[in-house]
Amino acid sequence: MILSSDSFMEKGAIPGRCAFAVADAATHVKLSDNRNPHLAWKDLPAGTKSLALVCCDSDVPSKPDDVNKADRQIPATLPRTDFYHWLLVDLKREAGPIREGEFSNGVTAGGKSGPAGTRGTRQGVNDYTAWFSGDKDMVGDYYGYDGPCPPWNDSIVHRYVFTLYALDVEICPVGEVFHGADLLQAIRPHVLDSAKITGVYSLNPAVKT
Repeated sequence: MILSSDSFMEKGAIPGRCAFAVADAATHVKLSDNRNPHLAWKDLPAGTKSLALVCCDSDVPSKPDDVNKADRQIPATLPRTDFYHWLLVDLKREAGPIREGEFSNGVTAGGKSGPAGTRGTRQGVNDYTAWFSGDKDMVGDYYGYDGPCPPWNDSIVHRYVFTLYALDVEICPVGEVFHGADLLQAIRPHVLDSAKITGVYSLNPAVKT
């Protein structure tokens, strides 16, 4: 299997239009176009009945103490954890490429609706749901794709790994509402093959992508 994108190159910078936020000189960050990237694939294995897609940032600070604090910088040595940006299942084997902006085009305060997605797909709850849980203007269930928005004072570039899984089932065995860990556990016995593409992103002007 091979996974590719016209929106960014392997280990290249994800464009600002595909991010949740971009850098801003006055306010550090501002909301962006939040378009899902284009993704295409080939060489699916025999027996593939559906596809599942996961986008995860594994470079998220494990402690929020220093996040977005003007007088601090998040050290590279801080342990990191996973943050799921997109969970998509029940994409048909014969489906063509995912077009840029097809599943997400703009930031929706409170989150996009779900789990039903276009093309008969289902989308899981991404981790902005927990991140915005204490924000009265943004709180809600965030389904589908919401792009990069790493801390603007982080000392490292964040890596966003898009993984496409070829499954031997037509309907992914997850519940109506599912999160990243739920999906990975559910598909484990059904994965025939997988492919990845990684993009990088930073909101810290001092960090090069």
